[in-house]
Amino acid sequence: MQLTFIGADHEVTGSCHYLEAAGKHILVDYGMEQGRDDFENAPLPVSAAKIDYVLLTHAHIDHSGLLPRLAAQGFAGQIFATAATCDLCDIMLRDSAHIQAQETEWRTRKSKRNKEIQPAAPMYTMEDVLAVLKCFVACDYGERITIFTDEQGAGEVSIRFTDIGHLLGSASIEVWAREGVNTKKFVFSGDIGNYEQPLLRDPIGTEEADYIIMESTYGDRLHSVQKPDVLGDLTQVLNRTFARGGNVVVPSFAVGRTQELLYYLRRIKKEGLVTAVNDFQVFVDSPLAVEATEIFRRNQRDCYDEEALELLHRGINPLTFPGLNLSITAEESRAINFVEEPCVILSASGMCEAGRIKHHLKHNLWRRESTILFVGYQSAGTLGRAIVDGATQVKLFGEPVDVRAEIVKIVGLSGHADRDGLLAWLDGFRQQPARVFVVHGEDTVSAGFAEMLHRTRGLEAYAPYSGTSFDPIANRFIYEAAPIPAKKRAKKTVSDVFERLKAAGARLIAVIGRNEGLPNKELARFADQVTALCDKYDTKRGM
Repeated sequence: MQLTFIGADHEVTGSCHYLEAAGKHILVDYGMEQGRDDFENAPLPVSAAKIDYVLLTHAHIDHSGLLPRLAAQGFAGQIFATAATCDLCDIMLRDSAHIQAQETEWRTRKSKRNKEIQPAAPMYTMEDVLAVLKCFVACDYGERITIFTDEQGAGEVSIRFTDIGHLLGSASIEVWAREGVNTKKFVFSGDIGNYEQPLLRDPIGTEEADYIIMESTYGDRLHSVQKPDVLGDLTQVLNRTFARGGNVVVPSFAVGRTQELLYYLRRIKKEGLVTAVNDFQVFVDSPLAVEATEIFRRNQRDCYDEEALELLHRGINPLTFPGLNLSITAEESRAINFVEEPCVILSASGMCEAGRIKHHLKHNLWRRESTILFVGYQSAGTLGRAIVDGATQVKLFGEPVDVRAEIVKIVGLSGHADRDGLLAWLDGFRQQPARVFVVHGEDTVSAGFAEMLHRTRGLEAYAPYSGTSFDPIANRFIYEAAPIPAKKRAKKTVSDVFERLKAAGARLIAVIGRNEGLPNKELARFADQVTALCDKYDTKRGM
């Protein structure tokens, strides 16, 4: 049995953990890095084709975004996730592939104009997304599922998903792994949700674990000493901005944060809290957000909190209201910037790195009348982080844009628990675990949170760097990795087709290994087919 840390170690994005148990190779999350990359990530210990299962905590791209790449490299196993997470990944991974294709096309045109080296191909294509979506297996909250049992009874792996309140369908994952007489229980927190948020339930605790792997995004801060008044703060921003004649532009995560904002905006309109104008329009300019809102509607009975369910029982849709406009096409998106009356524009991406939000920033950042309202975490190295940190000028589409708009951040809308919320979840365990591994936090934050757990809770807490490997049965480290600063990648042309060919070769090796024990006649036929294929393409044979 072996636990290896791959991604989001002393960093916030790119979550990935590898567990080898009962002869099976398991990943918990396989996310894309976003923003600044501080440290090199270790490679997966085995090829993608040898991964048997992926356990997915939730659909956010920094936890799910590399799954199509895994499929492109030969993965053909099962991906276990909650039903809502399966639905959200269906739209979010497609959107990720679409954005990559668009940006690659734009960079290719730009490089041709400037006679630069051709940019690398996208990490994966829509075909890769469609392939990986076939691997998803929907699970219910609270149900213990055995995903593997050895025929001789020598090993077994079972899992259970528990609502963690971070996003629709988000979960902490309990993993029971047995090898012979040794059974160890792991709990992967995923992203722990903030408490008393609209729509979603509060995080549900877990009582027992041998090893806890938990996030620490806000492990060094409290959101507010007092309970945040999100409704009041948002109302003030709207009144102040509309009185100036400006727009409120919200870089909002299409899945989760946009729906929370719609919940508050419905209340503001219904209660007549905005007095600076008679009425105002709200534009949701993100096809992904529109699709996600429909998925929220379909899963409301399983995931909504009591307050939201009470509205539903009264026949009120908490996510719609008069004056709400859903922009789907590019023409509808462009038309928003010609609306003369002050309005609210919700657009993705939440960190301003891609998508339609960049166009709205281009039209509003330089306007003193407008407000750019941030409602979520901004990772280091992103455009959103630069604006929040006080940049006076940023580049959009290669051109400088002055930052003159009012910049506001409402912290009460955070989808991550703060330090006290993290401790509340951890304190829910009845017995002290053998170890707590602290991940998914910036370098000093994860290290500081681990030290605080040791000092105040007496826990064996450790913040691993990528590549660290641990033996859970012996309760000892196999290898403690040192931090390796990320290198700046040189620009180069990547043959996407050749990479896919190498991935197919890796999968072939894995398939051959899984066919040991077939009748000799079938093995011989398989060998002849592989040999014939090699003979056809071995152009250097006999040289």
